[in-house]
Amino acid sequence: MTMLDDLTTAAAWPTAYPQGYAVVDVETTGLARDDRIVSAAVYRLDAQGNVEDHWYTLVNPERDPGPVWIHGLTSDALEGAPLFPEIAAEFAARLDGRVLVAHNAIFDWQMIAREYARAESAAPVRQRLCTIALAKQLALPLPNHKLESLAAHFGVEQRQAHNALDDARVLAEAFRPSLHAAAEQGVRLPLLECRPLTEWAASPSPYPSSPYRSNSWRPSRKRPACPYPNPGRYETDKPLKQGMRVAFSGDTSVDRELLEDRTVEAGLHVATSVSRLTSLLVTNDPDAATSKTLKARSFGTPVVDEAAYTQLLRDVAPADG
Repeated sequence: MTMLDDLTTAAAWPTAYPQGYAVVDVETTGLARDDRIVSAAVYRLDAQGNVEDHWYTLVNPERDPGPVWIHGLTSDALEGAPLFPEIAAEFAARLDGRVLVAHNAIFDWQMIAREYARAESAAPVRQRLCTIALAKQLALPLPNHKLESLAAHFGVEQRQAHNALDDARVLAEAFRPSLHAAAEQGVRLPLLECRPLTEWAASPSPYPSSPYRSNSWRPSRKRPACPYPNPGRYETDKPLKQGMRVAFSGDTSVDRELLEDRTVEAGLHVATSVSRLTSLLVTNDPDAATSKTLKARSFGTPVVDEAAYTQLLRDVAPADG
């Protein structure tokens, strides 16, 4: 019997690991904050990653379905589907008490959180796990971090890419051996907090109001210029100062746009890239080989995690007079 076989017994399983998971995939009308879910699937797994059941639904987005060439769901196919508030309770029941697992989990979580906020409710999710982050922690020899590469590594057949039910099945089948490998190696799971979204409000649409639109892509969000000069880099054990340039990289517990809004409200500048002028980089994964973290290292830009940054935001010093 191998160590992995030993881990299948409840007595040998790491007690610090969660007791259940909800592997989720959602297909959407696009990538912007006002885009909508058009289909959702959940595979419920037990503590050791074994499938308990699965669920799938179409969702009427009450607008153009967006990139049909990706998810295959036309306006006609979605016309008779339930609205999100009509499936919210069933969806919530399948998430309740479990860790949400998804591939690029920040995207799925934010889309779900926004839908619940629109429905004046909240998803019962307290933690999420991104399988991309887990694959990195396990140092899996993948050519890239696409779902198809993770599936191929574990010999999982992908039958219909970008179909929520099949993508959730593929991820559930690939997550189980990942979870067992993590347990065998004593790897700490990359769990992040999920805070229910209560501040969401629809952005004014630049398009004529109608149930559907021919164009689902929106322009990038524009922010007013920061009115304060850049005072330079952040210094440890000192407060942030208005005018500082702050960049963000990777997954965050708080909805990224809300975090950026709070940054702007505090009198700081949200930087979309890292340069020698960047005052601070905020990331929960400082060892990730992203362009922003690599540049921060090369420039000597200070780096803090999200928790430290949200504390700093509470007491931002005024700009120099």
